[in-house]
Amino acid sequence: MIKPWSGRLMAVVSLGLLVLAPARAADEPPGILWDTTSQTVMEGMPMQMPVQKLKICAAKGDWNHPPAGGNDNCRNLNFQRVGPKATWTVQCTGEMEMTGVGEMTFEGTDSYTGSIQFSAEGGMNMTVKLTGKKVGTCDKPLN
Repeated sequence: MIKPWSGRLMAVVSLGLLVLAPARAADEPPGILWDTTSQTVMEGMPMQMPVQKLKICAAKGDWNHPPAGGNDNCRNLNFQRVGPKATWTVQCTGEMEMTGVGEMTFEGTDSYTGSIQFSAEGGMNMTVKLTGKKVGTCDKPLN
């Protein structure tokens, strides 16, 4: 049961991370390279899930919605960014239905911390802890 959740969560987290890239500078390549980490914490689990590390080439600019792509069963909705804080909701359908609420706080334009609180059928709850740090630029953004 953990494997389907892991893949779905990574897709949702990746989309969430792409949504939150800072504004574009005119003299740089089209993408921003981020070092990101996520760690899923599930209530009642006897062991801790491993930290997932991912480099993401995100398009520059502020988005008013998440970019297309990722897991077809999960959608990021209601994205809002006010100052350094971004919030959104996640809705997943399919064999395991889940809903979530995400929140990230930016530290300047180069890093962020946050989490997504998920709840699923049968009272299962989990938290995905998020961090990201801008490490440079890149030429092939995902969105």
